[in-house]
Amino acid sequence: MTEVVSVKFKSRGKTYYFAAGGNTVETGDDVIVETSKGLEYAQCVMGNHFVPDEKVIPPIRPVVRVATENDKRVAEINKNREREALEICKRKIEDHGLDMKLVDVECSFEGNKITFFFTSDGRVDFRELVKDLASVFRNRIELRQIGVRDEAKMLGGIGICGRPFCCSQFLDEFQPVSTKMAKIQSMSLNPSKISGTCGRLMCCLRYEEEAYENLVKTVPKNGAFVETPAGYGNVTQVNLLRRTVKVKLDGEGEDVFKTYSADDVAAIPGGRPKPGEPLPQLLKDRPAPEPAEQKQDDGETRPKFYPVEQAEPEQETKPRKSASEVPVRKRQGQSRGRGKRPEQPKSQAQEKETKPRKEPRQQKAAAAAKDQAKEPQQRRSGQNRRRRPGGRPKPPKSTEE
Repeated sequence: MTEVVSVKFKSRGKTYYFAAGGNTVETGDDVIVETSKGLEYAQCVMGNHFVPDEKVIPPIRPVVRVATENDKRVAEINKNREREALEICKRKIEDHGLDMKLVDVECSFEGNKITFFFTSDGRVDFRELVKDLASVFRNRIELRQIGVRDEAKMLGGIGICGRPFCCSQFLDEFQPVSTKMAKIQSMSLNPSKISGTCGRLMCCLRYEEEAYENLVKTVPKNGAFVETPAGYGNVTQVNLLRRTVKVKLDGEGEDVFKTYSADDVAAIPGGRPKPGEPLPQLLKDRPAPEPAEQKQDDGETRPKFYPVEQAEPEQETKPRKSASEVPVRKRQGQSRGRGKRPEQPKSQAQEKETKPRKEPRQQKAAAAAKDQAKEPQQRRSGQNRRRRPGGRPKPPKSTEE
């Protein structure tokens, strides 16, 4: 086991191992490390830890020191120099009329070298440009041509899936991708749909390639002649993830399509046999699937599970006993006289008939309101109809004299 420190030179870059060299480094600290290009400023992504010797590629270089305040100021000055160098180099490229696109600039920590990254469709003669830049910066100048994938990794962005580029997030190196991977996954071969922002095939096509290759070996191919429990037919559609196939069964009438699991069909080797040759029966020779092991009942009550589509069984309802079967109970306070015969209990149906029906609340409220409206009218009519005991009612007195 070797004690190392994991660092990154850029947030989107690759992780490298450096020997701790007696330094105690914590995650997130800025460190100065020794590389083949000299001293470099990096950030620790994992502090002191041990890794197997097989994962360490000798010679492993040490961590010089944890970055001091002076080192952080130098790193900030270099960032400002990179921004200035980017603008100056763009103007120089336009002055020389070169067909190249400047992507990024990187200054060494010691300030003795400036590297320019650019993309171009072909070869570019930039010798005059290098001389011009060297006269401006008075440093060693290096121009490095990169591909469109490296450009996307440096610049970053959002992919068609709505997430940041995989290459700028966690991919350390690019893996080869081909259209065969898209074909195995039943994806559209339209370049605009399987290509990333960089214009190359998407790196994510490789993520599930191994799983699809294993599924292809266990599922009949599209167009294969297969044997099914309902007869023979040709596969018209394949779903690898669900491991199902849609089969067009042979018949003289209308076309019949049925969907089967890949375990319920058998592909006939060599395709459909010639007329007159017997059809092989492979499903009979196939061993039956082993039944699932069922645990013996140990006396514990287990809940019954029913499928979602099937309704739960209805509970058995006990038939109600008739009135004659219901036992008669003597009421409290019932007299037990000798000459008196006990009253026969009434059945439930008779009790319902004898009991007055209860009026609904709405009918009661309407009847009460109607009665209240009639009461003042009756009082008024009663007052007008009052008569004197002598006969006709007395006429009202006149106020005029």
